[in-house]
Amino acid sequence: MNGINEEQLYREYHDKIFGYLLNRIGNREEAEDITSEVFIKALKYSEKYDPGKAAVSTWIYTIMRNTLTDHFRSAKVSDELSEDMVSNDNVEESYLREEALGELALALKKLSRDERDIIIMRYYEDYSLTEVSEKLNISYGMTKVKHKAALGKLKDLLRISSLP
Repeated sequence: MNGINEEQLYREYHDKIFGYLLNRIGNREEAEDITSEVFIKALKYSEKYDPGKAAVSTWIYTIMRNTLTDHFRSAKVSDELSEDMVSNDNVEESYLREEALGELALALKKLSRDERDIIIMRYYEDYSLTEVSEKLNISYGMTKVKHKAALGKLKDLLRISSLP
């Protein structure tokens, strides 16, 4: 792996990543699962790591952040689907909601990584735009610009996909 041994990467970052995830999620088993996912992805993409672009720590923490974001997104969608199915006797309406969530998920995949992260953090994780800018380490102004652009793209994508 371009300058670092996988075993060394694991030894150096496992406890830090696990501790962060445990603190963030509060569930030991989930934190262990997500930590494993982080290192599986790191191994899978190790050949793509470029030491000229980012430090190893930045690279592994980016993988962790993206994996955690994916976890929150999938947990949020499954919670919403479960609540809708239990609280609503109308199967047709539940199906339409599920279909809309599927369309939203597909539209989110068409956004850039930054735009998708901003939308997920803002609407799924309930962060303020200030908190999003801090988490992504970009200015508040740029966060607002990317947020607005992402919402515009989502609106266009959902409008197009809902046409007959």
